[in-house]
Amino acid sequence: MTRPVPPISADEQAAIWCQRLAGTMDLGDQAAFEAWLAEDPAHITLLEEAAIIWHGAGEVADSPEMIRYRAEAVEELRQANARRWSRTFDWRRWAAMAACLVLALGLVGYFLRDRPASYSTGAGERRIVQLEDGSRLTLDGSTRVDVEMDRKSRRLKLLAGRAKFDVAHDALRPFSVLARNRLTVATGTSFSVELLSRQVRVVLYEGRVEVMAQPDSGPPAVLVPRSTGNSGLVPGRELVAPTTRDAIQIAALNAPQSLSWETGMVHFDGQPLSLAVERMNRDAQRTIVVDDPRLADLTVSGVFNSRDTAAFIEGVTALYPIVAREEQGQIILRFKAAAK
Repeated sequence: MTRPVPPISADEQAAIWCQRLAGTMDLGDQAAFEAWLAEDPAHITLLEEAAIIWHGAGEVADSPEMIRYRAEAVEELRQANARRWSRTFDWRRWAAMAACLVLALGLVGYFLRDRPASYSTGAGERRIVQLEDGSRLTLDGSTRVDVEMDRKSRRLKLLAGRAKFDVAHDALRPFSVLARNRLTVATGTSFSVELLSRQVRVVLYEGRVEVMAQPDSGPPAVLVPRSTGNSGLVPGRELVAPTTRDAIQIAALNAPQSLSWETGMVHFDGQPLSLAVERMNRDAQRTIVVDDPRLADLTVSGVFNSRDTAAFIEGVTALYPIVAREEQGQIILRFKAAAK
């Protein structure tokens, strides 16, 4: 009488797929593999673990998690060996697991590699992005953010503009945002990072972050060391870090006003004209150019619709002896005395 074949467990299926992936798969195999992954979110984890157990995943081979995985695998093999004379050995299971043993490290890299993504907005556009870890990004106009995530970390780069980060809590995977040479690190919090021509601004809304200087080589250095009487950057405050030196400023701010850009409004309260122009340009259809360096430090106050360039120019030229002229599709700001 033929003995019934027991059903194959999910971890056995993962091991078998390891074997098949090490060989050649046709379109039908690939479709079946994708369908198996889609059946249960746990399948991708089982598949990763099947490879991780035997290969150590390269650079994380010595991490406590990988050591635990390998120890569990060795113990399972030991127990199987002790039982092999008392029952029929399940060669199907162990042949598949043995196949995983000879997989190239590149296979592990396939499952654990970073899956980079890039998110961007055009002038005057706002965008909300939900990341795979549950974190949420809110992008200002003319903004670009690159995202890379793996089992150890969540790494983002702000390449232009401004973004707010509502970070899903995960103490084992730090969430970092690199803006030029300034690195902001959190685990679960809410903050924004703004990249300007000469500085990076970080506003903390909830939780805790560390802001660091990231040199071209070597480890990052904390810009605001915590000490007695110094709690660093706390919610409701903004850190301003020039990108050319480590001198920083931390000041209180009106949190709701600081988020008005999410609804297309900008608040200025004594900010330099150069900064105000950079922010207006994120939504401007015609770029505003400060043509005279003497204008850069003039202060601007008021509330503007970020898309209403004309109202902003009207306000600035009414307050200061500035003339605005359109040249080659740009709006050029100059002192009246210097205007030609």
